[in-house]
Amino acid sequence: MNFLLRLLVTALAAMLTAYVLPGVRIKDFITALVLALVLAILNMLVKPVLVILTLPATILTLGLFLLVINAIIILLASKLVSGFKVDGFFWALIFSLVLTIVSGIMHSLAGTGADD
Repeated sequence: MNFLLRLLVTALAAMLTAYVLPGVRIKDFITALVLALVLAILNMLVKPVLVILTLPATILTLGLFLLVINAIIILLASKLVSGFKVDGFFWALIFSLVLTIVSGIMHSLAGTGADD
């Protein structure tokens, strides 16, 4: 149940973030739900592999390369989800930052934190 609530909150945060950023478009709320599910799967399966493969770059940049990995995950999700478009790497990077902040605030308000 907590997973479904987290998906709904993330989808709503994605819709809000796409509304604010002109370089990101989400067709409707169903697309945002699919995007939230795809992002959850990519963060579970692909992100750990990318983090391990780029560990030297991550250490060298004191962790800032993780922002690049997040942007790559967003770009990959835009290729997989029809109705979700990102205009380029810069917009994917900004979208990942804003989505993290907005969804973090919304998760804390909804009471769907990691400790639940």
